Amino acid sequence: MRILFIGDIVGSPGRDMLQQYLAKLKQKYQAHITIVNGENAASGKGITEKIYKQFLELGAQAITMGNHTWDKKEIFEFIDDAKNMVRPANFPEDTPGKGLMFVKSNKHEVAIINLQGRTFMPPNDDPFRKADQLIQEAKKRTNIIFVDFHAEATSEKQALGWYLDGRVSAVVGTHTHTQTADERILPKGTAYITEVGMTGPYDGILGTDRDAVIKKFLTNLPVRFEVDKTGRTQLNGLIVDIDNETGAAKNIERILINDDHPFFG
Repeated sequence: MRILFIGDIVGSPGRDMLQQYLAKLKQKYQAHITIVNGENAASGKGITEKIYKQFLELGAQAITMGNHTWDKKEIFEFIDDAKNMVRPANFPEDTPGKGLMFVKSNKHEVAIINLQGRTFMPPNDDPFRKADQLIQEAKKRTNIIFVDFHAEATSEKQALGWYLDGRVSAVVGTHTHTQTADERILPKGTAYITEVGMTGPYDGILGTDRDAVIKKFLTNLPVRFEVDKTGRTQLNGLIVDIDNETGAAKNIERILINDDHPFFG
């Protein structure tokens, strides 16, 4: 099983990059399943039903979310019917949507789990114990389990990776938007990276207009943050190869496309 994962898609620049490169990436890597993180897809915060459907039309089979899940209020109108979307599973009980989904490729199924960290993030249920619960549920159907851990702290991401080593196929970090270079296969067979990175503005700061961010640091005054739509763009993602029977990861490879790292098909 080969899974293509695309990091946080930020606003229209991120959607444009996905439209430009997703088909090319799927062809180059011969990915069986494509997952994208869409929690920043609508103007940098949240997602709409139109964008959700656009991602599916472009070739994604699953959309993961994060702390901006509820920022576009219309999500309450469609999330329960969005069978290809998962939001963090450790959101409070009775929250709309789901945190675990299954995607089939040929005769093999992949379980996709979305979790959110608690360090420097809004308070939610324990992602570690929620992972225990969902892994037990997923194992009834498949050994191939992919976890998107949407978290702020590097230590919390690493801790979950080690905690789940040998029990899931991959733990990939999202949310902090700057790709890390620590991709590896942990000793018991789990692919891990602290941060996949973002897809969208390349010349902003974490996808936001850099002048506004600099002004905030200089003055500490309230500033309206907007997605940078004037500069260059980038795409961050990764490929994970997984044994179909055992669920153990065999390879993990970062993907980085920008003006300094052009795409070669």
